[in-house]
Amino acid sequence: MSMFKDIPVEVGVIYEGERIRRKNMQVELGGPSMKEKFELAKVKPLTEIEDGKITIIGPDIKDMIEGKAYPLGLIVEVAGSSLDQQLEGVIERRIHGYMNYIEGLMHLNQRYDIWIRIGKKAFQKGLNSFQYIGKVLYTLFKSELNIIEKIQITFITDPIKIQELHPQALQDYETRDARARGLKDEEVDKFYGCMLCQSFAPSHVCVISPQRYSNCGAISWFDGRASASIDPKGPIFAIERGELINAEKGEYAGVNEVVKKKTLGDVEQVWLYTAFDHPHTSCGCFEAVAFYIPEVDGFGLVNRSFKGTTVNGLPFSTLADSTAGGRQIDGFHGLSIEYMRSPKFLDADGGWNRIVWLPKEIKDRVKDFIPNEVVEKIATEESVQDIDSLKTFLKEKNHPIVAKWQKEILEVERETNMESSREDLAMPVLSASTLPITAGGFKIILKDAKIYANKVIIKTIKNEKTKK
Repeated sequence: MSMFKDIPVEVGVIYEGERIRRKNMQVELGGPSMKEKFELAKVKPLTEIEDGKITIIGPDIKDMIEGKAYPLGLIVEVAGSSLDQQLEGVIERRIHGYMNYIEGLMHLNQRYDIWIRIGKKAFQKGLNSFQYIGKVLYTLFKSELNIIEKIQITFITDPIKIQELHPQALQDYETRDARARGLKDEEVDKFYGCMLCQSFAPSHVCVISPQRYSNCGAISWFDGRASASIDPKGPIFAIERGELINAEKGEYAGVNEVVKKKTLGDVEQVWLYTAFDHPHTSCGCFEAVAFYIPEVDGFGLVNRSFKGTTVNGLPFSTLADSTAGGRQIDGFHGLSIEYMRSPKFLDADGGWNRIVWLPKEIKDRVKDFIPNEVVEKIATEESVQDIDSLKTFLKEKNHPIVAKWQKEILEVERETNMESSREDLAMPVLSASTLPITAGGFKIILKDAKIYANKVIIKTIKNEKTKK
């Protein structure tokens, strides 16, 4: 792009979806090894913004040790006469797209889960300062969102400063999320779609409804509406909800039509409230994964920052690979933490009554939204570590899923008893309205006959004569 002549690497949509492996990275910012990291957009009065100002608090990229990971806080402050705080989430999510335009830079996830890598080749070309990244963000925000009149950007790598600001960032996210709670899917005629992650997952379209947050956890229904209104041709767009095909599973004609079109036919149906048959697709930026545990007929949940292995022995990364890339895989479902707070959370599958395990960190965060009668019956990594101990825990706590086991056992026993009863009786092996039988020179004709036998032996006459 000609507007980036003073940037040492190229900038353009061609670099979206670029992956930088660990062996090829110069430094990592945020990511799984950093507990505290965030990126935050704030709408401010015009008088409080110095347009074009880029500030770095802490070590710059060129001061970092090759191969190491560092914490990062990124604050984008914007001002404009038409801007209001309801647009903060929209602006914040654009950071992901704009950063991925930079050659040799990989940006994943959002909010408190950001994960950025800068490649060695890009560093050697001169991408050695946050100043360059800031200039790209500044230029793209100003050129693509005309309602932004002023913008200033702050990069923070000082751990002490990040620790100071991190709690406030979390509070800002919660305030936004709470604003969207209460509105129901049935009360609106439009949902919203997001394709910001199609560079990583071509067959993925995120469907955002009042009761189903974006998988990344960064865009509510209100954010979608605001984004589509200021940039109708942008990556976030309106979806006419259309006819309700299946209320339980959350299937809408308009959603199916748009998803099929936007994925070029790869995905034809989406069910919003279930992890089976036609589950909502996932990109790679989801906050958590719901995974089916067949041994107990329940679901586990695991979030991206969980470090250990889940109750079925698999880490988040393996489970994430099972659902990422825009695929629809039965029993695997990428989702946001906020969706766990929704009344529609896996509603067709039993909701919280079907959840049997999740990390304590997540349980504590959403505890107020888990039904009182089941909250203490769901295991965490502190109570169980494998499937056998999970079964014991669920029985001891009388989890709702146990009643389902007992019902299934009774059904099997009933079917077994019925089979046994049938075996005790000679089963009808032949039925006919007219059945001729020849024996001893006489021809006997049985009318409307049913013959019962414990055993049937069929022999040919030729073979019988041969034996004689």
